[in-house]
Amino acid sequence: MKLCVKSILGQSFSDFNLLVLDSGSSDGSIEWIEGLNDDRIKIYPTEKRLTIEENWTRIRSIPRNEFMTIIGHDDLFDKNYLQMMDELINRYPDASLYQSHFRFIDAAGSIMRKCKAMNEKISPAELLKHFLNSSIDTMGTGFIMRSNDFDEVGGMPNYPKLLFADMELWQRLTDKNYLAVEQAELFSYRRHSGATTASTDISVIIQALEKFIDYLSRLSSTDQKYAELIRNEGNTLLKQYCQGLSHKLLRTPVTQRNNLTVARVIDEFRKLGKKLNTKHAFEPLDHFKIKLGKIIDSSAFLQSAYLSFRSLLKK
Repeated sequence: MKLCVKSILGQSFSDFNLLVLDSGSSDGSIEWIEGLNDDRIKIYPTEKRLTIEENWTRIRSIPRNEFMTIIGHDDLFDKNYLQMMDELINRYPDASLYQSHFRFIDAAGSIMRKCKAMNEKISPAELLKHFLNSSIDTMGTGFIMRSNDFDEVGGMPNYPKLLFADMELWQRLTDKNYLAVEQAELFSYRRHSGATTASTDISVIIQALEKFIDYLSRLSSTDQKYAELIRNEGNTLLKQYCQGLSHKLLRTPVTQRNNLTVARVIDEFRKLGKKLNTKHAFEPLDHFKIKLGKIIDSSAFLQSAYLSFRSLLKK
């Protein structure tokens, strides 16, 4: 958290406010921030401990400047982030959302990889196609939007653990015109074992994905260009997450699964496929890695062998 705050306050562009939404923390972080004695910092406390969903809905209730951005507590802005994003806004004043390229870092701050390349201008349909094909890296950090636009689209959607909420938000904002992207890398997004998707129960991830599927279904019913995209590309999204969650479950000891099996995950994705109404019905077992996951999960011996094999690979 401290490195994140320092990366914000150390910006070369200094005309901004840092708004801190305290969720009821008790680790001394708020006291540390108060001790910085920086007039640009405004802290909004709460009387009780809040979930991440409850806390982020407060964004709409606090005073903000014309433009706003959101940053995770352990991500880092480069020193010139705000300066170059201000230049991007001036270059594309009619864009409805702004982002830059970035890099992924691990818990120690070492670079893991660069984000996937993005075009300088991305239309609403192009962004949706990227989401469906997982051909873009979009996180909650780094986007800049107009505060009025954020309010008009309803603020941060209320998803379980906010999983997939940012994807709906970015799509809603881009729908107003287009997304403009700075080609330089301007921030670091931190990935570690404690990240939400890594530590969250699989059933919660499926609940959040179902909410996103409901959003895509509404898009299909209101806009023909989106309907065609979703019909043609929706199964790619379902395959990616069905395969990923099935294999995440395989890596989870049976005693920690809350009675969830790969077969049940597959059944849930069949239901999601019906909701999405793609051109061809989504059948998870048509995909080899998902089918293999079900076979491994159906045998206690194969489960144990799989976990043992993974342990050997890590050594």
